[in-house]
Amino acid sequence: MSITVNLYYTGENGAARRFAEEMESSGTADAIRAEAGNLRYEYFVPMHDPETILLIDSWKDQASSDIHHASPMMATIARLREKYDLHMKVERFIRDDGQTDDSFIRK
Repeated sequence: MSITVNLYYTGENGAARRFAEEMESSGTADAIRAEAGNLRYEYFVPMHDPETILLIDSWKDQASSDIHHASPMMATIARLREKYDLHMKVERFIRDDGQTDDSFIRK
């Protein structure tokens, strides 16, 4: 049962994009990707809202996510969120391995 969290970071005058760029250039994003249990950590820009950055953050299980949230890495992320004065919206999803959409997916 994997867990995916969509985090929408919103700021003003490109702040959310600068936050994501600093997460990448500082190596923080790569360090998170290297953590045990991390499945995905990627930033995207919604086409209709350039002041928002979407982070798709997936973990193998709740325990992996909990370890990440208890790590010193969270202080770094919190400091950057404050630096760029970001506001957040969060969506959380748990994978349902019993369902498949393969008949709808073109591969």
